[in-house]
Order: sequence, then structure tokens, then C-alpha cells
Amino acid sequence: MATIVLFHHVQGLTPGVQAMAAELRAEGHTVHPVDLFAGKLPKDLEAGILLANKVGEDKIQQRVDKLFKNLPDELVYIGTSWGAALAQQCAQQRPGALGAVLLESFVDLDAEWSFGPWPTAVPVQIHGMDNDPFFAREGDLEAAERFVNDQGEGLAQLFTYPGDKHLFTDSSLPSHDPQARALVMERIKKFLADI
Repeated sequence: MATIVLFHHVQGLTPGVQAMAAELRAEGHTVHPVDLFAGKLPKDLEAGILLANKVGEDKIQQRVDKLFKNLPDELVYIGTSWGAALAQQCAQQRPGALGAVLLESFVDLDAEWSFGPWPTAVPVQIHGMDNDPFFAREGDLEAAERFVNDQGEGLAQLFTYPGDKHLFTDSSLPSHDPQARALVMERIKKFLADI
């Protein structure tokens, strides 16, 4: 069973993110959801972005580092949207990463501000809607497709779902898509079982 660090999106550690943690725990995994907003739950994406900027990168990094002091190096990182970028950074830069699941976001490895190369032998799944205004229309999907082609199907997998919703994997938000989320969770569980 895996030890997982779960990063929330810009609307905080919502009941939907906590439900994902509970579902993975029910499979026997140890899950550590990180609350980077100290309990605050912004009402929408715009408010979440404002709060993330207000908290600031340094404070967010301090909260992440504090969690890691009590965890082993061998971790799986899962994150949604803004949290997926944090999960990706950890998977690429922290030693001992066993895998990553990036939901609704992917940072282009060729971007000027990327996190560096993808580490050898660290498997990754990327999930997003094929018409999501952020994931699909801002370049994440195209970058993920290039990455998967470069890495090969064994190490990197990309799954797209029909629709234009962002944060569709959060069961507590209006953007939730139950059918797509169920398929995402099925694929994540298989991914974790294979690690």
C-alpha cells in the first residue's frame, strides 16, 4: 500500500477532496491531505487564486515542508489543478517519489519555469476534460500529450474525459461530474495497486 500526499485545488481542502482521501484510505493506502489554506474554503476559483497569492509561495512551501518532516521519502503525490502543480513539483524534485497523479493540470516540462526533467522510472497519470477551459485550452493538455509521447505509455498515461468542467473530480462542487470522477478513481486505484 502507498503513502500518499494529497494536494487540494485553490478552493481548499473541501469535503470533496477529503472524500477522495477517504476513498483511497478505504483501499488500504495511507493518505495525508495537505491543508495549505489553514481551513479556508474560497467560494470560487477567482477567490481561491486571490487567497493563494495572499498566503504566498513561501508560506505554502513552509506548510509543505512541515508535513514532509514526518513522512518517509517513498511517497506518491496526487493533486488537483493548482495542487497538481505542487504534486508534480514534488514528484520531479523530491528524492524517493514512487509516482504521481495529476488531476486537471500539467506543467509543461519545456516551459521556462518548469520543474526540470521528469525523473527516471517515476510513473505518472494525468487526467483532465478534453474541453476544460484551463486544462485543455491553456496548453496543459497539449503539453501532457507531448510528455506522454516522449516518455512512453508504460511510464506516463494521459486520460481525457468528454466535457468542459474544471474541478470535475471534486464531489462537493457544482462542477462535479460523477461518471467521469468514478472512472478517474477506478484508474487511480489501479495505478496505485501497480506501484
